[in-house]
Parts: sequence; C-alpha cells; structure tokens
Amino acid sequence: MAPTRILDPQAIPFASTDVHLPAVDPERLTATALRERFARTAGWVPELAGDGHIAPGRPPSAAAVLVPLVRRDDGLHVLLTRRSEHLRDHAGQISFPGGRSESSDIDAADTALREAEEEIGLPRALVDVIGQLPAYTTVTQYVVTPVVALVTPPFVLALDGFEVAEAFEVPLSFLMAPANHRRHLFTYEGGERQFLSMPWPAIADDGKPREHFIWGATAAMLRNLYHFLSR
Repeated sequence: MAPTRILDPQAIPFASTDVHLPAVDPERLTATALRERFARTAGWVPELAGDGHIAPGRPPSAAAVLVPLVRRDDGLHVLLTRRSEHLRDHAGQISFPGGRSESSDIDAADTALREAEEEIGLPRALVDVIGQLPAYTTVTQYVVTPVVALVTPPFVLALDGFEVAEAFEVPLSFLMAPANHRRHLFTYEGGERQFLSMPWPAIADDGKPREHFIWGATAAMLRNLYHFLSR
C-alpha cells in the first residue's frame, strides 16, 4: 500500500528544528571545495533514502533532477522551481528541474540536463556537472538521482509554463544551515509520516513578503547534501 499523500504540508505545524546541528563551514561551500568533495564519495551513506517504497507489481520509474548551484558574487545559490498547479504529481510544489528518464538519455546526468533545458531553458553549455547524490525514492514511485552542477551566469531562463510556474534562487548557505530545517509529523489513520521543510522568506513582485515552502523530496535531497558536505 502506498503511503498516504500529504496534501497541505504548510498546515501541519513543525515540531522542532535542528538548530543544535552546525551549519556547513562556508569554506566548504565554494565551487572548488564542492568539486573536491564530490571526488571523494566512497563510504558515504545518505541520511534519507526516500519518502516512499517500491510497491509490489508496480515498477518504479527512473528519474533525475538537476541541483543547479549558480555562481553569484555573494556565493553559490540553488536554483529551484515551483511546479504548475495543474500537474498530476507534486502540483505547486518547490522542486529541482528534472523528470522521468527517457530511453534516449545516456545516463542520469543526461536526463537532468535535458529536463533543465526543456523546463527552464537552462543551456547545457553553462552547466558543469560535478557529481551525484544517491537515488531518492519518492512517494509517487520515482527513483530520483540528484545531479549536482555548477552554473555560470549570465543566463536568461525560458520557463515552460505548462510545467513550471516560476524559478527562483536560494543561497546555498541558508539551505546548509540546519537551524532552517524544520521537522513535521503528519498523523493519519493507520500511521504517521515525518517530513522536513526549509521555508525561504522572499519578496514578491509587488514588494510584499512571501514564503517559498521547500519540503518533501526536495528538502530531503537538500538534507542529504548537507549530510554529505558536513562530513
């Protein structure tokens, strides 16, 4: 039986944060340090392997996402998207650009690069893949490989409006600070689920404050990145 889906995560209060854990040292969040860290992946196990499981009789779907780290003057920023509201899976959620693997894709990196180009118009020529994180299994039966890459601006994105409502950036340092990682507990008849969120306070086009609610698989993959970089 598939886990019960969480339809309104922002309505579920968080129980705690991980303020007791240290943030990743800023010296480890440079392009050079990240490249060196991804050259040493042996023996590392992710903290979170997935929020779902492979159901008998239902084959999983291979997928990949791009974790784009944009080089900015004040450090690296993570490029994220908000999915369109009409999509069948994960509608309206914050996600990395990416999607299902196709038979023509060479590998997970090829899938991630193709999907990023199709979804947000990010040119491959500006993307330098530096490594991958272990696959993450989602509640919707996708086995997703996060492909981490450095992105060199300038660039102008061209969003596929059918799939992507908007794109925005969050400083990597914010996401690599566990004080910003919130833990939620969702209780339902027959069980409970835990999930992480990393709400990013932003400013809307009209100048009013807004919040990008990063949660679920995206937050879990970022948590695995934190776990990886803090070792």
